[in-house]
Amino acid sequence: MNKAFTLPYEGALIEKNLPGGILHNYEKIWTDIYPESRTASEAVADLVAAAIQGCEGRLFRLGLSTGATPVSLYGELARRCKAGELSFRNVEVVSIDEYYPSSPDALQSRNRRLHEALLDQVDIRPENIHIPDGTVPQERLSAYCAEFDRLARGLDLLVMGVGERGQVGFNESGSNEKTRTRTVRLPYRSRKRQARFFNHDLTATPHSAVTMGIGTMLSAGRIVLMAWGEDKAQAVRDIAEGEMDPACPASLLQRHDHIRFVVDEAAAAQLTRMVAPWLVGPCDWTRKLMRKAVIWLCRTVGKPILKLTEQDYLENSLGELLERYGSFDRVNIDVFNDLQHTITGWPGGKPGADDSTRPVSASPYPKTVLIFSPHPDDDVISMGGTFIRLVSQGHDVHVAYETSGDVAVHDDVVLQHMDAAFQLGLADRFAEVKALVDAKVPGQPEPRELLELKGAIRRSEARGAVRSFGLDDEKNVHFLNLPFYESGGIKKHPRTQADTDIIKDLVMRLRPHMIFMAGDLADPHGTHRVCTEAALEAVEQLRAEGNAWLADTHIWLYRGAWMEWELGRVDMAVPLSPDEVVKKRHAIFHHLSQKDIVPFPGEDPREFWQRAEERTENTAREYDRLGMAEYQAIEVFLKLC
Repeated sequence: MNKAFTLPYEGALIEKNLPGGILHNYEKIWTDIYPESRTASEAVADLVAAAIQGCEGRLFRLGLSTGATPVSLYGELARRCKAGELSFRNVEVVSIDEYYPSSPDALQSRNRRLHEALLDQVDIRPENIHIPDGTVPQERLSAYCAEFDRLARGLDLLVMGVGERGQVGFNESGSNEKTRTRTVRLPYRSRKRQARFFNHDLTATPHSAVTMGIGTMLSAGRIVLMAWGEDKAQAVRDIAEGEMDPACPASLLQRHDHIRFVVDEAAAAQLTRMVAPWLVGPCDWTRKLMRKAVIWLCRTVGKPILKLTEQDYLENSLGELLERYGSFDRVNIDVFNDLQHTITGWPGGKPGADDSTRPVSASPYPKTVLIFSPHPDDDVISMGGTFIRLVSQGHDVHVAYETSGDVAVHDDVVLQHMDAAFQLGLADRFAEVKALVDAKVPGQPEPRELLELKGAIRRSEARGAVRSFGLDDEKNVHFLNLPFYESGGIKKHPRTQADTDIIKDLVMRLRPHMIFMAGDLADPHGTHRVCTEAALEAVEQLRAEGNAWLADTHIWLYRGAWMEWELGRVDMAVPLSPDEVVKKRHAIFHHLSQKDIVPFPGEDPREFWQRAEERTENTAREYDRLGMAEYQAIEVFLKLC
């Protein structure tokens, strides 16, 4: 149950018997890479347990952080404690930060989150728990921070997650290596990021925090950093391979003599041994890795594929590739043809055509196609052009919206809909709904009645979007409302078999030939990834139950509005005409509650349609630069099975 989602193996550095000095040659903090966050967390749990058990005769002093990163680690430590495999009776825990002001029982407080995730689950003595106090009076705060700093110095082991910009604790950009435990003013960008824990209400998000400083962290005997998901990949590269830079505070920890970085493959994606493993050592040269290397070489020397020379290969550490596959011109032609064959204007297969080099088979035609969309707009944002093409080419296309997306609707949007209903002569519920909005408590789950209205708004928008390009919004649109999402807040319920069963029922009824899913590899607790893992598990269970027809069902992965598949991974590229780009844009526009005011914008303030168009146009330009035909835009997909 709850198997983690990882991408297929596509060739890599051969690490077996490779000396550590070579493997970690580009890393200033040695980095251990695991397939996914759960196995990585188990490895960190092994390290923590061994350190605790190896410390006899005194308290073992353990520093910990909170946030999403250590959730699976704390779950594993708690499991071992309950199973009698580990004890915290002789452990002293020091937490690295807390909001200020913040009461320890506030839903968003670091204190409460650490207790719920770990401390309340293990046999630690209460007197051995030290978490910064967010209730200290302002006039005593400086003295309190100095006292806490003395307590926090010299930890045996410090285990921390890192932020998307290299933050550790609340040490934001500009922190220096001599900082101690102190009060910090949270900049706007940080508060905007932290607002997700306060129902995205910036006014309810604290302006300050108490945090352990970089200098205090450097006093620990050992440090373990952790990062999961591709949204941390840039930070991981900057921390592990970049220069020490206060703009990336965790990079200052390179000074420590006993520090390790533990990451999953998604977070490691920009490290040199992942981006260009041939620069590090011998490789397992699969077809996909060969394509990846040639594309990398094209970018490095600024040439299209068919203009690469033997000297280009030899001068850029790709001599091993030529030794394996022969002459450089043969490699050029093979990779050019391989990449060209990913391009198709028929994403469901072209009926009656020779499909020997096409990404999708010609038969059967028409195909039953099932598109899973985590939220009610991911389908048109991420693969809207392909969606439109599949419908126009006569396939039986269905879309399943896995979650309601209700929490992403602003209160003002609901009130506007209520007013519109009244103006149209329908029931006047404006005052009733306004009372629900006014009764909301920051950080608390939203009232179910309000969420139902928000869910209805998103369903109507999704129907309008697919109607705009001819899909039957009654028979071919499915709203699954997976239970894990319906917590009423940002923190979701754990995924269970109930979620999987809903998906299994739909797949069994439709028996699709093609299934499209979101392929995001960001936060392992993020909605997109949870939805995809639920859908993959549903298919896996159906296969195990003997549904032989699934042997002819293929799963395709699309990406979101933030990132795109690397061309080295792509199995299908669907070019879009200028007219199709406009049709896709208009479909996105139907999601009015998400337009103009983006509820969860991240670091990019642009609207989703703008991000999506830039992404697909950039992909088209990449194909063009490699020597392929020039298109307006291209949507790309990875074939999972």
